Formats: sequence, structure tokens, C-alpha cells
Amino acid sequence: MNVVMAVKWDCAHSNSVLSLAVSKEKVVSSGAEDGELVLWNEGGLPLGKLHLTGGGDVTCMAFSPVCSTRLYVSHGDSLSVMDTRAFKEPVENFRVNKEEINCISVNESDTLLAAADDSGAVKVLDLQSKKVSRTLSRHTNICSSVSFRPHRPQNLLSCGLDMQVIHWSMQKARPLWIINLQQLSHEKGDNLATQGQMLNPPLAHSLSVSACGNIFCCGAEDGNIQIFQVAGNQFEEELCFKSHSQGVSQVKFLDEEAYPNILLSGGNDGRVCLWDIELARQKEPKRPLAKPHQRKSGSSHTKAKHMVSQVTDTAREVIPKLCIEHEEKVNWIIGAELGGIRMVLVADPSNAITLYPLGEL
Repeated sequence: MNVVMAVKWDCAHSNSVLSLAVSKEKVVSSGAEDGELVLWNEGGLPLGKLHLTGGGDVTCMAFSPVCSTRLYVSHGDSLSVMDTRAFKEPVENFRVNKEEINCISVNESDTLLAAADDSGAVKVLDLQSKKVSRTLSRHTNICSSVSFRPHRPQNLLSCGLDMQVIHWSMQKARPLWIINLQQLSHEKGDNLATQGQMLNPPLAHSLSVSACGNIFCCGAEDGNIQIFQVAGNQFEEELCFKSHSQGVSQVKFLDEEAYPNILLSGGNDGRVCLWDIELARQKEPKRPLAKPHQRKSGSSHTKAKHMVSQVTDTAREVIPKLCIEHEEKVNWIIGAELGGIRMVLVADPSNAITLYPLGEL
């Protein structure tokens, strides 16, 4: 057991922090309930604060991959574009979704923005024409998370509370394949998991794609994380492991080329875990490629001690390299190097952001 000293940034928000983003220039953006938006420097000093017009909770943010001062923000059923150099009011506003937006993603060429909402729809906004180019409607419940695939700007992944994970082609505007997490467990003959899912079904809360674009993961309400590999128009379920005692609210690959297989997860059980996916994949027997279901046709640095379990790599089962008892439900996590230290930033129901050093990976 190790002791990690947590740093808290807690002087800017008055409401619960819901979302986080970090730019290439190490500017941190945090969004909270009631339209609160704050910019921070990497030392935790607030650079600006505003309330977005129309309110609505700030559920997700994304910095432009090609212009680090451009910030996309979802709040309520609205999208706003911010210039962090003039942090006073949005440069542009869009209302293309009919219900509250849960997640947004921008492709690496900064030409398309996808916004997933409570209706289950994913609206794809063409950022050059400023018009909706696609409406992707296949989820039958809330669409909770969406992500473009790196190196494939026309490919998109989404997941939702209908337990479906969908791989979309923007060019064809249809699914390339669909995975139902509950049906996947049934097909594997996992009787215990099936019985547990009757009370705690694998509602898909979050997904993340690795830097290579071919590995992605999904965190679900049953506490499991599932790792998939994309191979053409097929997928391979490489791993499925119990990661949290309650729902997995957040999964996030580190956005670093040097560590493409390091995954962070956060749960409703108040735990934050770090996983070496490549190590786990090497130890896990490979499953054959499966045919998916296809569609026809100025901060205060409050120090706090948190117990962390450091696990050796010799165990056969999939276990975290690091586990932090954050003790509060995790709303958002993101990894970043700030001040020369690799950190995980955590947002929870409080008005503070908590930072934990990750140490050597």
C-alpha cells in the first residue's frame, strides 16, 4: 500500500464539476452544472470563468485537434465554440440536438463534430459548412458516449443505455457493425454474468479509443470493462474483466503516443484505476474474430492522503497496476502531464477538481 498526496483545485466552481478537457498547451477546462465553465493553467490558477447563456449542465468538452485555443462545449441541448484567448462569450452557438447532449467528439482533422443525446441520436455537424451532415439513429435508449477513431476521421463509435456499441461509417451513414453487450455475454455462455445482468444489466456508460485507432474499450453499469480490437469490418473481443464494484462511469486511454495501452477507469464506487491493457492482452487467451450484428443494406492546494494499492505484473488475472480510493462517485477522468508530472484529473459531485500523480508507468 502506498500513500498518494492529492492536490485539489477548488476555488472557482460553485457547482458540481461534470467534465474536463486538457489542451496541447496544458490549459485545463472544467465544466459544471448550470453552465459553469472555467479555464485553468497547469499550475491550478484560474484563467477565466463564465456562465454560458441558456444554462444547461456542461456535460462534455473537446479542444480542437488542430487549433489548441478552440474549445467545443456541450451544455443542455446546445453546442458552443469558445476561443480561450478571449474567454468572454462563445464565438459560435449551435442547437442541432433535440434533447440534452451527453458527449461530443471532434475528428482529428477538425472537420466533423459528433454530439450524442438523450434521444439516442448522434448528430454529426460539418464544422466547415456549419450544417448537420448526418443524423445517426440506431440507439433505442440514451446515447451516453461517442468517439471518432484516430487515423480514421470518417469512422465513429457510440454506445448507450440500450447496451449497444455501434461502429459507424460517416461516408455510408450507417452502422458497419453493432455489438449488444448483454447478448455477447449470453453467446459466451457466461451463466453467472447472465444471472447478474438480470438485476444489473451492462448499460454502456463510456467508451474510449486508443491512439492507434484499432483498440477501444467500453465501461458498463455491471462494473465490467470490455476491450475490443477492430479488424476491418470485424471485431474481436479481447478482454472482459470486472473493474469496479459498481457502474463504470468513465474509461479513458492516455492520450500519449508513448503509452497507447494505458487505460484509466473511474466508477460509481469511488475508485480510480490504471490498467496496462497490453500486458493483460498478452496473458489472456485470444478469442476468435466474431461476426457482429450488421445492418442490412489561483487554486488552493488542499493535501489529502489516499491509500493506493500497487499490484505486481505477475498475477494471471486482470488487475489494475494502480488503484486510488477517491471515495466519491467519478463524473469525469482525464490523464495529462502538468508541470512535468503525469497526473490523473478527477471530477466528482463536489465543486473541486482532484489531481493524483501517476508515477512511473
